[in-house]
Amino acid sequence: QVQLVESGGGLVQPGGSLTLSCAASGSILSISTMGWFRQAPGKQRELVAVVSSDGSTNYGDFVKGRFTISSDNAKKLAFLQMNSLKPEDTAVYYCFAALRTTAGHQTGYWGQGTQVTVSA
Repeated sequence: QVQLVESGGGLVQPGGSLTLSCAASGSILSISTMGWFRQAPGKQRELVAVVSSDGSTNYGDFVKGRFTISSDNAKKLAFLQMNSLKPEDTAVYYCFAALRTTAGHQTGYWGQGTQVTVSA
């Protein structure tokens, strides 16, 4: 079994910052990609940021330099530092990992999601 556990969500004022963390655990042989997607009410889930095991990153167009993703591959952790938050960043943020299990299966896993609310 594989689990992804997110933490760090909450309520923040516009212009504020939050750091999300994601911890992967379980029968994991290797992780190729970790990151976050988000889904606001009535909208489709969209890419926020992902980081690959080689350190390469990819961000959603809306990020525009405000967010930074990082990872600790050895500890199976990923972090998303979010600065200059806007009300439109309000959404449930889901951790995602593309990984290979100890049984040899290559697949993607999702966390349960953490709410981020940006409001005065």
